[in-house]
Amino acid sequence: MKRLTVKELLQATSYDETVEVMGWVKTRRGNKQVNFIALNDGSTIHNMQVVVEVDRFPEEVTRRVTTGAALRVKGVLVASAGSGQSSEIQARELEVLGDADPEKFPIQPKKHSLEFLRENAHLRFRTNLFGAIFRVRHAMAFAIHDYFNARGFVYLHTPLVTASDAEGAGEMFRVTTLDAARPPLTETGEVDYRQDFFGRATNLTVSGQLEGELGAMALGKIYTFGPTFRAENSNTTRHLAEFWMVEPEVAFNDIRDNMDLAEDFLKHLIRVALERCADDLDYLARRLQEEEKDRPAAERSMNLIEKLQFVLACPFERLAYTEAIDILRNSKPNKNGKFQFPVDRWGVDLQGEHERYLVEKHFKRPVILTDYPADIKAFYMKQNPDGKTVAAMDVLFPQTGEIIGGSQREESLDKLLRRMNELGVPAENLSWYLDTRRFGSAVHSGFGLGFERLLLFVTGMGNIRDVIPFPRTPKNAEF
Repeated sequence: MKRLTVKELLQATSYDETVEVMGWVKTRRGNKQVNFIALNDGSTIHNMQVVVEVDRFPEEVTRRVTTGAALRVKGVLVASAGSGQSSEIQARELEVLGDADPEKFPIQPKKHSLEFLRENAHLRFRTNLFGAIFRVRHAMAFAIHDYFNARGFVYLHTPLVTASDAEGAGEMFRVTTLDAARPPLTETGEVDYRQDFFGRATNLTVSGQLEGELGAMALGKIYTFGPTFRAENSNTTRHLAEFWMVEPEVAFNDIRDNMDLAEDFLKHLIRVALERCADDLDYLARRLQEEEKDRPAAERSMNLIEKLQFVLACPFERLAYTEAIDILRNSKPNKNGKFQFPVDRWGVDLQGEHERYLVEKHFKRPVILTDYPADIKAFYMKQNPDGKTVAAMDVLFPQTGEIIGGSQREESLDKLLRRMNELGVPAENLSWYLDTRRFGSAVHSGFGLGFERLLLFVTGMGNIRDVIPFPRTPKNAEF
């Protein structure tokens, strides 16, 4: 007999047939005559109720049916007489595949703190909350590939080990096979990386963008989707040392095309979430409401489903950094000293509180900011004719702030070399990158979407460590 998933069984319309299912016990209740087991196999947020007539089975079997135990159940699928489920299984065969000692199994049917569940990240998938989150994560990852494939993009695997620093920030993890205690030294006493595995100093990548540009300047449209790494000592709810990035690069696209692509891409992902993850999102929305019920109304989050529908319904507001600074400068929070970081001049780097004010209070819709001061942006961004700004763009979302960062890339070799010299970026280390400007250069653009930032928005979770299976953060590399 073919084993069916809980999801398949709950969708079945043909009753009084013998079926087989396997899964883990969520809860068990009942009396000496009959037990009701809530069984889940991860295929859906919903459980399958299994009705067990106690006298049908040996006591040594039924006593092993505890929360967390793995079961095989064979029985008759019937329409449920009770409330809360459309169908149930009347057990005819019951096998305990794996025991879970109730004295030791940490995930019991009660409310656990998120911090406790992070400490037990290897088992938190068993909870309703994390089952929902990681089904949504899967759906979003699949939708990303589906979106780009349907539009003729080539999926390019850019290297995880690199000798370049795309961001220029220097916060990178070193990759080496040298003896940490006794590394070989040069005549001047520095580490001699010529004797290292790659013959030079290498790191884990912070971005696949530079290599992505190489692909775009031959293949036309490419995207990368993979892990990136940043050795930033930030213990915040929005930072990880290992995170996933989606980075499309498109030849012949200017900044306007880039904004159009970013808006269409984000709306596609949210549309997919609403269509394919309805049950999980409904659970997450109810959970968020329950978590915030005691907060003042002004401090509660927007309803999760309504927030996602809001993004779909609203065209994104587009404005230049200079306009945003004027709005923020003249805003009540700024004038009344409510911003933690006052906006007092043109050229300041916007903070999350400023981004959220523009989105949630002023425009009441997602915002795309463009034309940032060159001094606060990376060397590769297209220099505008005013000599002060670059053709950069950030997409800002409610309750999240920046979710996408990108730009039109500088296609002029002379301008790019001059900018690299100003910032102290060694041209000799990026000769391969500069070749795309030497041979057949053209306008091109791209952006980066932090996958976990997207998941925070879609799931309504407040901590980025709760939307990645095994978070890597300062002093934490468990599991």
